[in-house]
Amino acid sequence: MKPKTLLSALAVTIAISAPAFAAPKVGAPAPAFTATDINGKTHALSDYKGKTVVLEWHNPECPFVKKHYDSGNMQALQKSATSDGVVWLTINTSAEGKQGHLTPQAAKDLLAAQKAAPSAYLLDTDGKVGRLYEAKTTPHMFVIDPKGTLVYMGAIDDKPTANPDDIKTAKNYVTAALASVKAGQPVADSATKPYGCSVKYN
Repeated sequence: MKPKTLLSALAVTIAISAPAFAAPKVGAPAPAFTATDINGKTHALSDYKGKTVVLEWHNPECPFVKKHYDSGNMQALQKSATSDGVVWLTINTSAEGKQGHLTPQAAKDLLAAQKAAPSAYLLDTDGKVGRLYEAKTTPHMFVIDPKGTLVYMGAIDDKPTANPDDIKTAKNYVTAALASVKAGQPVADSATKPYGCSVKYN
């Protein structure tokens, strides 16, 4: 094959492949994924078409995550959202041997001890879902509307610290996004810079 022809063929291949690796974008369809929870049940994003979905990246050893769990803030958000019909998927992408990695049983014990209330806790040890969403930190939050459109991605709030005292004066971007979706209005702050510990990919 001539160099020019080879380059053209490569360009076509890349163009065809690009959508599968497209970065998550607010206003576009949320990247489709399938993952297994700590009970061995498979969850596909498509299972929740017609419902609002929150994705929360989690690492129990991260001080920024502890800020929201030790204070009860994350659990309160989960309970409030799920009682309103929202599907809340907590995702652990920490690879085996890295900070925050949990076995299914360890995750069950942790959820019980913390009285956490996600709809499901997904294990993403191979990092496929994390890379699909370009999850950078724990926590890193995403909100998907009932049409399957990504309407928010970024930080949980506007206080990028590990200090739980900052929660009471923070603007919670996830709460605001969920309220806007429920009201059928555009999300005002639709993309913010996430803060926290880096996701511990394999």
